[in-house]
Amino acid sequence: MPVNRRQFIRESIATAVVGLLYRDKIEAAPIPRFSALAFDAFPIFDPRPIFAVARSLYPDKGVELVNAWRTRQFEYQWLRAMAGTYADFWQVTEDALVFAAKLLELDLPSEKRAQIMQAHLDMKVWPDVPEVLASLRKAGVRLGFVSNATQNILRAGIRNSNLDGIFEHVLSTDQLRTYKPDPRAYQMAVDAFGLAKKDIGFVAFAGWDAAGAKAFGYATFWANRLNVPAEELGASADASGHTLAELVRFVMR
Repeated sequence: MPVNRRQFIRESIATAVVGLLYRDKIEAAPIPRFSALAFDAFPIFDPRPIFAVARSLYPDKGVELVNAWRTRQFEYQWLRAMAGTYADFWQVTEDALVFAAKLLELDLPSEKRAQIMQAHLDMKVWPDVPEVLASLRKAGVRLGFVSNATQNILRAGIRNSNLDGIFEHVLSTDQLRTYKPDPRAYQMAVDAFGLAKKDIGFVAFAGWDAAGAKAFGYATFWANRLNVPAEELGASADASGHTLAELVRFVMR
């Protein structure tokens, strides 16, 4: 059957236009800068309810208690790691709580201590997390944790937030009996993902963790949810934001 010349031209033009539109759509699709992201626990899990429990139990000195507790919590991690007297995150957190209560001359009976510690196992995600993680996974970015928190705390947060199967690796520095910012802790993501440093982005919650990850060699995003100043540690995050929406813009180029 002879081909109608006008019909042939119309179909050819239509095919060309569709091809151009499809090409433009492909070219416009964002490409992730990284093959994988390693997260600290707290850009994902909201720790504020933990401190709210402590403040509610000690309304007169709750803020002082939380401040003293958080300071000693990190100091105990690093001091124990340096001294070779390692104790895991759960233990140093409880020890720091006991010290802070003694410092402020507060009675800390076992039931109150247990209630505050239990809050670590009740954490859920920040509101923006599910949508952000779905967006990253849709783009093909592999996800994992590298945290000082114990496996029990991390796994509880995952269960509480219905995130089962989202994180390819759930890595606790407890496996190495050390704490970030020890370079060996950051190396865990390189080994687990089987990728070069340049192909992994790190997402920190604390300013010191952002500095540590950057010094290790990761492209680093600081999830500065508490809006605090950067630490003076000689290394700065590549980007920061108060929410993980800014993380998506950092990852997708």
